[in-house]
Amino acid sequence: MAAAVKVIFEQDGIFIHPSTDSSEFQDSLTSGFLRILDKDGEILVEYKPLEDSSNMLCAGKDSSSVVQWAQCPGDGRHRSVEQQQSYETEWDMVNTVSFKKKPSTNGEALSGPAPERTSGAFLFNVSDLKTIKVKTEGWCRLTFCLKEHVTLPDLHFHQGGSDSFLDSLRGFLLLTQSPGDQSFLVVSSQSKALSQSFENLLDDATFGLVQKFKNDPYTTTLGGFSKVTNYIFDAFRGPEMAHRQRPAEEVADLISEAIPGLEVNQQEEPGFEVITRIDLGPRPAVWRGEPVSAEAWAEHIDAEGRVQNVAQLKEAVFKGGLCHAARREGWKFLLGYFPWDTTREERKGLHKRKTDEYFRMKLQWKSVSEEQERRNSRLRDYRSLIEKDVNRTDRTNKFYEGPDNPGLILLHDILMTYCMYDFDLGYVQGMSDLLSPILYVMENEVDAFWCFVSFMDQMHQNFEEQMQGMKAQLIHLSTLLRLLDLSFWNYLESQDSGYLYFCFRWLLIRFKRELSFQGVLRLWEVMWTGLPCQNFHLLVCCAILDSEKRKIMEENYGFNEILKHINELSMKLDVEEILQKAEAIYRQIESCKDLPSSVGEILGFHADSEQSKLDGSEFGLLDSPQPPRRWHTQDLGEDFIPNGNGHLRETHDVYKLAYIL
Repeated sequence: MAAAVKVIFEQDGIFIHPSTDSSEFQDSLTSGFLRILDKDGEILVEYKPLEDSSNMLCAGKDSSSVVQWAQCPGDGRHRSVEQQQSYETEWDMVNTVSFKKKPSTNGEALSGPAPERTSGAFLFNVSDLKTIKVKTEGWCRLTFCLKEHVTLPDLHFHQGGSDSFLDSLRGFLLLTQSPGDQSFLVVSSQSKALSQSFENLLDDATFGLVQKFKNDPYTTTLGGFSKVTNYIFDAFRGPEMAHRQRPAEEVADLISEAIPGLEVNQQEEPGFEVITRIDLGPRPAVWRGEPVSAEAWAEHIDAEGRVQNVAQLKEAVFKGGLCHAARREGWKFLLGYFPWDTTREERKGLHKRKTDEYFRMKLQWKSVSEEQERRNSRLRDYRSLIEKDVNRTDRTNKFYEGPDNPGLILLHDILMTYCMYDFDLGYVQGMSDLLSPILYVMENEVDAFWCFVSFMDQMHQNFEEQMQGMKAQLIHLSTLLRLLDLSFWNYLESQDSGYLYFCFRWLLIRFKRELSFQGVLRLWEVMWTGLPCQNFHLLVCCAILDSEKRKIMEENYGFNEILKHINELSMKLDVEEILQKAEAIYRQIESCKDLPSSVGEILGFHADSEQSKLDGSEFGLLDSPQPPRRWHTQDLGEDFIPNGNGHLRETHDVYKLAYIL
């Protein structure tokens, strides 16, 4: 049976010159097709001269797996969840959509004999690629150098397209300019594994782990939830490292090579904050309140529509959240879409302007022809990934269940429009999880988009390629846990878990797949108040771990058991209990007289005025501190945590720093 092949990139009119002399006549050149293929998970680069085209892999059709979201102005069945009698009706031609099948880009190898190899044809796995030489001589010429010093024939892009090819290749490899010769792109082999691991971490198939544990818990755990960290673990530790440690200098070099932008400094530096055990005092009892009702919310609105007593209202939302009837309006303020001090008429004008802006961006991608999209690999990639994710986002929720669901159409259109809004970031897997609850509450395409934009402004660093935001959060979380419970942190450290890599998914999409759908709504609106401190979500993590530490330690869980146990917490957590404990932890830390300055920096205690910063933030939330950029290691008996300058001294073997990913 032939293996299924997906064509990721394809371009014809790529030439091989018969000699290094580029002045050869055009009719003596060899023309061919260049492709990037996904064959059973292996990414291949293939070049075939035109004479071999009859034997090339052809794209098949799989209409059941690919859906084109086409404009269909004559069909009024698929409208937004509520009929919008507003300014948006002027944009109905853009807004009305329906499903339409389109041919898939998934291909299957044709049956029959394998193609004969001719001069100039080649096929290689991207994992074998070492460097790419890029030379411009009126057109672009690429030369691939594989491992074992194998150099392939030069490919000449007389008709352009080299940038699109390299952009597609960057989806699987990290290409960086060589410091010695900028005409060479050097391939980092770690990027492909990390990229695939990051995607698998959010793959719905991965989240069926609970059922799979019954059959093979060990293999399932390592194959799913821990793919990101196992890659790093294997890269630094290796089979020969199971019972010995690498020298700190060697590990420092490995970390610097594998994690772009992270410098490991082995030299002695001043400024480290030495922390021994700190008595935080008893944890105070706190209470949760009732959700703010629609009537109570209305009491804070004056005759012109301005919100009164904002601080008091935020405190009430922090304590109890919002009832569902108040969420549609309340979230717009909490997320910063509507400023707190605007009148009702001012908000109507704002909504009109935002509606115009939204549909103009939406029209940009809806008006792109097939021919244009064929030459825009990034837009194709964004669309393909969005279609894949939308079709599996919250499908058990009534708002999104069933075929041809209008909620899915709006989910798709908002994400595609966001790519026009922030094309550099585009779409990254996991964003659909952040949009889904917002669209569910808003039931309005325009409002959902702008609230999502506000949320993404907070979450942007989580999805950037270098993942600095994720690194910083895991480091800060480790710092907080070390302060709160040094014995538990030491236990995790002894099990190669000190950097809390198992919390990666919690932080990436803000507990979206750990809590029930209604629990996520409650948690998010509480966090959006910006109370009681910045980075409150890290204290939520601490609260969950505090509840699980006894079982983890009493059962003597190791590396794999901790991963399995944390993953099995999904959909079993009580959001109100977590919020109550997280606030109690905050009050306990706040009352500590000898609080380390690094912890104060993480929680924002050293700000001149917390309220002034909240008021100056568009969303009522503060930005996370920047991640550390330098590291220091020394074998000391005391415990060290990062100081406000972003340095870290670690007392154990340095290779555990890799777990920040």
